[in-house]
Amino acid sequence: MARPIVGIIGNSHLINDRYRVHGAGLHNTRAVAKVSECTPLIIPTDPDIVSVEELMEQCDGFLFTGGRPNVHPNEYGHDETEAHGTFDRERDRIALPLVRALTERGQPYLGVCRGFQEVAVAFGSTLHPEIRDLPGRMNHRMPPDGTEEEVFALRQKVTFQEGGPFASLMGDTVVMTNTLHGQGVDDAGDRIVIDGVADDGTPEALYVKGAPGFTLSVQWHPEYNAENDPVSQKLFGAFGDAVREWAACGARPKLRSA
Repeated sequence: MARPIVGIIGNSHLINDRYRVHGAGLHNTRAVAKVSECTPLIIPTDPDIVSVEELMEQCDGFLFTGGRPNVHPNEYGHDETEAHGTFDRERDRIALPLVRALTERGQPYLGVCRGFQEVAVAFGSTLHPEIRDLPGRMNHRMPPDGTEEEVFALRQKVTFQEGGPFASLMGDTVVMTNTLHGQGVDDAGDRIVIDGVADDGTPEALYVKGAPGFTLSVQWHPEYNAENDPVSQKLFGAFGDAVREWAACGARPKLRSA
């Protein structure tokens, strides 16, 4: 029997500083294939190539991945500054309306890093371009040196709300994660529930209030070592279950928070 399809929101970049491609990291495709047990399909995020409507019909669920370009601040009412870094406006024009449409339809998705920020912005949140500049905040950025294993090491504690969907899923209110982001959610929109925070109060886990489907999103990178990390296994496993439920019934599931 064919596995359900998860569309992986790709990023645009250059190979050899010359050839533009749409791609997604191997950790993302492996996590979807091996832990969620779905078929990964990399999506070219350009509204001149694909539409939200056809993506929703052809894929059962979606993974909104991390990426170096940031959501453009115009999307949440702020002016562009040098601190905001680089952008991918084509991805903005696919990802943000797709998040909103999936949420209302009840079709499952998982947001990771930039994907977490896309979900937040899609429902009225603002972002701060440099979390480490805020009083009392730590530096959440990727270490500049080290092996891949050292860069993605579990070094950040995230605490979930008692009784919330993440605590229920993990079987605990505290987990260890990696941290590889510069931006972060500043003011959360009315429908965004911050369900997990780092020790310095930085939002690290959220879901969309009143959504009829799976909307769990995290600021860290659970795709790394997902086949062996218990936290990642539970997150991608639950996402895979939600995608299979959607694919099996082909209709809006019962109302749930996650």
